[in-house]
Amino acid sequence: MNNISQRDAFWDRVYELAKRDKDIVIITADMGAPSLDKIRKELASQFINVGIAEQNAITIASGLALTGKKVFAYAIAPFITLRCLEQIRVENAIMNIPITIVGVGAGFSYKEAGPTHHLLEDVGVLRTFPNIKVHTMSDSVMASVFAEMTCNSKNTDYVRIYRQTLPTIYKNSADFSKGFNVFKKHKDTYIISSGSMVQMALDMSKKFDIGVIDLFTLPISEELLHEIKACKKIVTIEENFLPCGMGSAVLEFLNDNKIDINLKRIGISLEKGYCYKYGGIDIIRKYYGIDVNSVDRQIKNFIK
Repeated sequence: MNNISQRDAFWDRVYELAKRDKDIVIITADMGAPSLDKIRKELASQFINVGIAEQNAITIASGLALTGKKVFAYAIAPFITLRCLEQIRVENAIMNIPITIVGVGAGFSYKEAGPTHHLLEDVGVLRTFPNIKVHTMSDSVMASVFAEMTCNSKNTDYVRIYRQTLPTIYKNSADFSKGFNVFKKHKDTYIISSGSMVQMALDMSKKFDIGVIDLFTLPISEELLHEIKACKKIVTIEENFLPCGMGSAVLEFLNDNKIDINLKRIGISLEKGYCYKYGGIDIIRKYYGIDVNSVDRQIKNFIK
């Protein structure tokens, strides 16, 4: 899976599955990819392009799912989620019609496209809906596995895909069934992160000699309790707005399980608002205080 994007790894696996299972249907809102082109050409009866009509994509996907189809609905992430909230709420959260929503462009993936394409709120919004799981992909290996894992899900899965190719951090034999992975154990302090920020967390763990957990699925599995209940400090790092984000989910998890651990959330403050800065992801992250130097400084101060 080296040098392949999460998007291509995901759809390559869906293509292989769809060749064997005619119930698999892909709906795209006018988004392309090499593997999608293969599906469109070779499996035309299993491919629907609804045009730039994401709300329609969710409705059609849910309708097909009611007939027994295994449906993937795909578009740019902010538009297949935030534009479709009422459809997702009614058809997938309330009626529990299971589909897989696939959004490309988590966080600042579309770095030069401005705040309309930056996606910082979706975790906070969709994790409040019943019957929906939110999965943030950390590399292409994970993306390929989740293509198969979500195919037969009994609930709706939202798969958040990063647009740029990220370093491969998992082996092909990795087990993602728990919804989290412990890269490095530690008795006192953990960094919990997901998606594009996991590599930064791994780098910080080497510098400060602390543990790292990749928390890629929300709601949080109860099994995470066994890993963190004895530690003293947790740092969460995310490329999302802080209210209701991944760090907030960890805080709620600790509180609901009556675990008292000092926790520091690192993410995007609402006070900063939306970003119109250009020049690449490092410039944007520096503006929000989630670049390497800023995170390094915050962790250092927290674990003293």
